[in-house]
Formats: sequence, structure tokens, C-alpha cells
Amino acid sequence: MTAGVLYVVATPIGNLGDISARALRVLSEVAAIAAEDTRHTAQLLQYFSIQRPLIALHEHNEATQAGVLIERLRAGDSLALVSDAGTPLISDPGFRLVSAAHAAMLPVRAVPGASAAMAALSVAGQASDRFVFEGFLPAKSAARRARLQELAPERRSLIFYEAPHRLQETLDDMRAVFGRRSITLCRELTKAFETVLRMDLAELCERVRQDEDQRRGEIVLVLEGCAQALTPVDEHRRVLDILLQDLPVSQAASLAARLTGGRRKWFYEEALARENRT
Repeated sequence: MTAGVLYVVATPIGNLGDISARALRVLSEVAAIAAEDTRHTAQLLQYFSIQRPLIALHEHNEATQAGVLIERLRAGDSLALVSDAGTPLISDPGFRLVSAAHAAMLPVRAVPGASAAMAALSVAGQASDRFVFEGFLPAKSAARRARLQELAPERRSLIFYEAPHRLQETLDDMRAVFGRRSITLCRELTKAFETVLRMDLAELCERVRQDEDQRRGEIVLVLEGCAQALTPVDEHRRVLDILLQDLPVSQAASLAARLTGGRRKWFYEEALARENRT
């Protein structure tokens, strides 16, 4: 164990057998472990008969606690950073501490292992040569739809985390924005009720609506990227179509022009043409 090193340690996302031998050695030998939830990490350590001091490091105290831990590293203590599950910093706390360690010119070492995002991508059956990790989408529908609209032209596979109680709303918003695309729902990975469902967005929306079990546990969504690059006209029409779902023609045309930089007159005439066709 090297003195004054911050070890960023991945822990299992479910199955405790996924922890690495190196992770167990590091957790056994560091001076202390900075944990997102000390109660959760205490159970993990107890299972592996590891007794080390625990320090709470979460989103509410990281800004102040990071300085304290940096001083310990400077004094020669080796420390481990863990989250509740998986790899720290991936939609979990730890960024401020790692950034502060680099700023203080202290060594930071990775102890790699489980990651829900990478585990999901490996079994999703979606293109994995290029991908984007988005983490959690905004909780409110308007902001969520706005972010999804920004991502609509993205050609790489998209990886999202989602809370069970928001899953149905998120899938419905994805269906409204993306239309027909393949998506994979990865739920409770490595756990007893692990589920991997790959289907069309519309099919998954209905499956989740009818099966409440799919709205439980830890959830990762892996979405197919846009099949081809959108032309400026395609993009303008896509934005207009979305706005027309909730706004009258005049408002939709004005907002579409502001969002895209296009001409309001074009959007207004396009919207009227859509109304005439229906």
C-alpha cells in the first residue's frame, strides 16, 4: 500500500462475487474509506470481514469533506473512495475529491470493477463501438423532453439511468421524441430478478405499463442512436412536430424559430400544411 494515495474502488452492483481480489486488498489496507453511505458500505465490509474506519462522503458534504481528506492524504494516509454500488463518480459523488487530489498533485489510482452502465451496454444488443453516457435525465417532464430533443440527432448509442417511479414517464417521452427505435431495458443487473428486454420503444412502453415488476429496482436504458444524420430541414420539421403536440400553430412556429434559428414564416407555413393534411 503506497502512502498518500487516493484509491477509487469499484464495488459490486449486486452480486458480491463480482468484487475483485485487488479491491478487497485495498479496502483492507487503507487508513480509511470514504463512502457515499457508511451504513451500506459497513454491510459490504462486514460480509468480507474487513474492519476499516469509514468516513461519510456524499453530495451534501463533499465540498467541505474533500479538504479534510486532502490533508490526510498529504499527511501520508492512503484512502479509498467507494460509492454505494459500482464505480464511483459515475452518477455518484467523488468528483470534487478526485479533482482536489489532482490539484494538490496527489496520486489517484483506479481499482476498476463493476459499472452498471458498462454491464448494461455489454448485454443490450445495441451498437457498442460508439456510445454516450447520459446518466439521469431531468426529473420534470418539460426539461426531460427538452434534453431528449437535444439528443435526437445523436448517432451513437445512448445510455441512461432512471428511477423506477419515473420509468414510464421517461419511456413515454422517449417515444414521443424518438419515434421508432430499438431500446433495451436492463433491470436489477447481476441480482436475483435481473431482466434484459430489447424491443421497439412503443413495445417497451406498453410492456412496462402492463407489468409493474418492470418498474422496480435499479434501471439502465440503452437506446439505439439516430439511424442517419438529420439535415437542417429534417431537424426543423422534427422540432416543429414536437411543439405542435402541445402548442397552437402560431406559438409552435415562433418557438421553433427561436430554438433552431430558422425563419418563423417557414415554420408557420409548414405547420399550416400539416393541419391541412390532417
